[in-house]
Amino acid sequence: MNSKTAEKGRLGLDVGTSRIVAASRADGDYQFRSHLNAFVTMPLTQMAARTLAKEGVLHAVEGNEIIIYGNEAERFADLFHLETRRPMSGGIINPDEPQALALVRRLLEALGAGGGENSYRICYSVPAAPLGRDAVVTYHETALGDLLSDMGHQARPINEGLAVIYSELEDTNYTGIGISFGGGLCNVCLAYLSAPLFSFSVAKAGDFIDSSAAAVTNELATRVRIVKEKSFGFNGNLTDKVRQAIQIYYQDMIQEVIEELHKAFSDVRNVPKLGRAVPLVLSGGSALAGGFRERFEAELKKRPLPVSIAEVRLAADPLNATARGALVAALAEM
Repeated sequence: MNSKTAEKGRLGLDVGTSRIVAASRADGDYQFRSHLNAFVTMPLTQMAARTLAKEGVLHAVEGNEIIIYGNEAERFADLFHLETRRPMSGGIINPDEPQALALVRRLLEALGAGGGENSYRICYSVPAAPLGRDAVVTYHETALGDLLSDMGHQARPINEGLAVIYSELEDTNYTGIGISFGGGLCNVCLAYLSAPLFSFSVAKAGDFIDSSAAAVTNELATRVRIVKEKSFGFNGNLTDKVRQAIQIYYQDMIQEVIEELHKAFSDVRNVPKLGRAVPLVLSGGSALAGGFRERFEAELKKRPLPVSIAEVRLAADPLNATARGALVAALAEM
């Protein structure tokens, strides 16, 4: 599986609410490409269409609108005081966006996964089901699998939390807890020797922080997200109301994840006696805030889990950990 042929034919995909990340490997080196999983629309004019094409901005023309998608969508949203729209919502395909799958396909093509002669064996991330929403996750998993198959790929899903474990916990034989703090969901998995013992997701995640902070500060969620991603830190200056609100909802998210971890341990039967302390690894864009690891660890110490935690660590590359783990699975199992 370490041959150049195997590396060339495999791809790991993190199909997230906020971003789509593609992971590949060449000569032993991991490589990542990503696009914002979002779009904005503008009225169609021929001048605008020509200018966007000249600038290399990803866009499509639909009826009387220009759809700008991918990384440039956020810049245009900020310039024109618009909210970005998402092909995905709450970790799954957005049922309120009729063109959701078509836009995901366009983004995959932009990331070099267009199929045809460039077909791959792909592992793609899927969330664990939020409480009571198993059916929508099943639809999401199947729809993405069908899309990738239609594009000419061989595709199989991997649980997002397990992908984090595959990416980060080789040193413990893939034993420990992986948590991906994404845009739509926080995904959690406990694995023993690479086998998942339980997994779940929590709906309080990055988008929850953005929308909640926006609601109480009368700001656009897009603007709040930019502040959160560019300048927020738990040890930073929190004198303005936007950063104060962001911290409050970050704290709410952390406490919810820890509470659900306790419930998961109480619900699962026959958890093996691990015999040693295990690591807990944090990943995802919402884990990038300065001081996040320390804040999570402090909250966890207030409510210790029924297993001993050796350390709380941040993934080596939090934004790319899920895609990397999906690629590890593709290299090993496809």
